[in-house]
Amino acid sequence: MILKLRHRLDTIEDVEEFYAAINRSHLTQALSEERPYTYWTIELYDQANGIRGGGGLGILAADTRRVAEQMNVPLTLVTPFYPSELHQRMKDGQSYDESVPVDYKKFGFELVDSVNIRCNKDLVKLDVVVKEFNSTRILSITEPNFGELYSGDSCGDHRLYQEVALGFGGYQALKLVGVKPAIMQLNEVATFFAALARLDELASNGMDFYEAVVYTRKHTLYTNHTLVQAAEASFSYDQFERYVFPNLRSKAVRKWLSDKFENGRIRLSSVTIEIAELRSGVSKLHARVANYHDLSGEKVKFKAVTNGIDIPYWTLPEIVKFYKEEGVLDKFTLPTAEYEAAVEKIDAKQIRALKAAGRAFMNKVLEHRPDQNGKIVQLGEGELLFDFKRRFVDYKRPWLPFEDPQRLKRILQNHKAHYILSGRVHAGDERMMKRLNEVLAKIADDEFLSTHVHYIADYDEELARALSVGSNVTINIPIVGLEACGTSWEKDVANLCLLVSTHDGGVADAPSDSYLNVSGTNEKEEIESMYARMDEAAAAWENDFDLEYWIHRQLTRYLPTVSGARMLKDYLDYLF
Repeated sequence: MILKLRHRLDTIEDVEEFYAAINRSHLTQALSEERPYTYWTIELYDQANGIRGGGGLGILAADTRRVAEQMNVPLTLVTPFYPSELHQRMKDGQSYDESVPVDYKKFGFELVDSVNIRCNKDLVKLDVVVKEFNSTRILSITEPNFGELYSGDSCGDHRLYQEVALGFGGYQALKLVGVKPAIMQLNEVATFFAALARLDELASNGMDFYEAVVYTRKHTLYTNHTLVQAAEASFSYDQFERYVFPNLRSKAVRKWLSDKFENGRIRLSSVTIEIAELRSGVSKLHARVANYHDLSGEKVKFKAVTNGIDIPYWTLPEIVKFYKEEGVLDKFTLPTAEYEAAVEKIDAKQIRALKAAGRAFMNKVLEHRPDQNGKIVQLGEGELLFDFKRRFVDYKRPWLPFEDPQRLKRILQNHKAHYILSGRVHAGDERMMKRLNEVLAKIADDEFLSTHVHYIADYDEELARALSVGSNVTINIPIVGLEACGTSWEKDVANLCLLVSTHDGGVADAPSDSYLNVSGTNEKEEIESMYARMDEAAAAWENDFDLEYWIHRQLTRYLPTVSGARMLKDYLDYLF
């Protein structure tokens, strides 16, 4: 049933030198079909394969697998297949969520077999399903009552059940498909239980406990996406008694885990740090400022591996073709040795022609994506478009451009522009749902804004890509110090959008003069700076010299950063 890989990494001459470090690995074995890179994530956002995540973590997971496939790196991605997903709907100008069932069989997944875990005194059967993609695969566990992504409270029983199911059930699933992980990358602390399952297997099968801990730590990478440890979930000893300890066979592992509780609770970030010797942050700034400490109180050091994107997937094909023909990107979509000189030759006429193609693509997508008024938005080549397309969460501040509706109105009027806002509120976040509806009310209250500001509901991959290729100016204004990386802005830069942003996350990998920087010592100053930068960006699209200046600057500074191939190479260099 399980398809054999067409290639082994070490037989591909094109990338032999690129991955030479793997053959000098300090790990037990090099990557292979039987010992792949295993990538664990509670969230995958891969609509083509029937799995719809909640945001950037899931998008990153899908990009990582696709890039591994392109580079012929053996990788198994382990994630839940949620049997239902939330979709955003609009009614009478108000936003609400609707649950929709999803069937893995409709998306090409094959049932392998089932595994069992113990939770709350019950034996729970989990189906294991798989889908193969040359050197990579998606391996999922699922069951009818598994719930939706991020169902319930982050410290609640159901969330713990989902995480335990992924860890212990997913580790058993690897055995069903004949896989022993060469490395385990834990994407955020929700995947901790996968490493715990490996430690338990080693210790219960006769390995000395100390050696089992050393081996597990040596082969585990913890990738952190959250800046503050206090934001991570914690669980009670009682919850572990019901959901975790019944799945452990080794008394030594149970004792080790029990000793990690403080005042009857355990923080998953603390034990994930303990079980992973390798730790990475997702941007240079994030790796420097993330405030995490181990159980001894020592501050944890993170290796910076900035998130990248699958450039061919997210970038307009005409733009990718142009980059390769002009010597900007090589066949792996990495910047060429001469990319800076090649970027400097890109002129305004070429930029406008490529964006016109992107606008046509965007309009086609928007034909079936009405705005808050039920109207279909169709914009001509000469109409300027601003966009904000990110999760509707507090620190990303999607409402900031609407703090002075008259100022926004003047910018749109002066530049004959439209503004598209899109982003989903996390399920159960009533405060942010209220804030979204307040923004929609402000738009509805002004005759001009109601026809020039469009809220497109049910933000997803399709809409994200359409807006990146079709927009002129993108707005990225997180509170400085709270964005770990972000990748939406990376897609925009690759698609020749002008970036108006605060200096945070992955944007801060390059100097603040690399884009149209929003700054200030307080929010009032930032709002003023944001409007000024929006005006400046709009004016740049009306002047060839300024347009070329900013596009050249963004591409020169950020193309190495946004490359998903670069990200995967950085991980392999770090791991091996």
